[in-house]
Amino acid sequence: MAGMTINRRELADFLRQSRGRLGPQEVGLPAGARRRTPGLRREEVAQLAGMSVDYYVRLEQARGPHPSPQLLGALARALRLTADERDHLHLLAGQRPPEGRPSPDHVAPALLHLLDQLTTTPAQILSHLGDVLVQNALAQALLGDVCTVSEHGRNVAWRWFTDADARSAYPPEEHARLSRLHVADLRAAMARRPGDAAAARLLRRLLDASEEFTRLWAEHEVAVRRHSRMRVLHPAIGPIDLDCQVLLAPEGDQRIVLLTPPPGTDTADRLALLRVVGVQDFAASPGPGTPPGASAGSPGPRTAPSG
Repeated sequence: MAGMTINRRELADFLRQSRGRLGPQEVGLPAGARRRTPGLRREEVAQLAGMSVDYYVRLEQARGPHPSPQLLGALARALRLTADERDHLHLLAGQRPPEGRPSPDHVAPALLHLLDQLTTTPAQILSHLGDVLVQNALAQALLGDVCTVSEHGRNVAWRWFTDADARSAYPPEEHARLSRLHVADLRAAMARRPGDAAAARLLRRLLDASEEFTRLWAEHEVAVRRHSRMRVLHPAIGPIDLDCQVLLAPEGDQRIVLLTPPPGTDTADRLALLRVVGVQDFAASPGPGTPPGASAGSPGPRTAPSG
């Protein structure tokens, strides 16, 4: 930004102090072995923010590159920063804080704490455009860790229409219906935020990249997805039926996506098994795609999130 420079020394100190104030239990991580110092480890912050450990270490050593707004947003969420602390982080990094209405990328610490407490229910928070901002541990085990710091790499619609692997968790006969749900929900989201630069960039990229998206976009279907029944084909526990409930957060045009067991199914038992096994054993396996019915507010798959 013109007239703004990064203060690497102050940025490094702020990151270290913020990391030291958080315990692993506060961010949904196991305590593990005894720690020599309080707070999170550097690799844990990097994991939560979806960046490489080396990149984060360089930031704390006051020798890192100029962080992007997307990366700063990921760090703010990982460190549970308040809105004021997030703005301070941006200024130290030589970036202007988000102006006007709350940033769609900033998740309030209270919501992050709530997500951590949902240990038996997969849950995620997404932006108004369908960017996966944060997941609890069970959502990561079920759907894969799909949070990234790239602008569109975590977007469910982008992945659905540009990566064939994103659809592999759903029967082929469901793909056409799910494509329409993604497009209709994305159009509704964009209509609520006219003039949104990020939305305009996403739309241009989708129109350039996907003939299917272009054809469906021209049909002008609009539908906000709020609730649906869905099936995910998990690589280790097999087909699993879920109720997908999409709730609106009070600030930032964000969505809380809850995936709960439908009555009369064995989903609760399967989720319990997944909770015991955890995400590590499935990290290398192809995973499920975006839940039907959540569309632009839904999660993506393990290796290629749809959108």
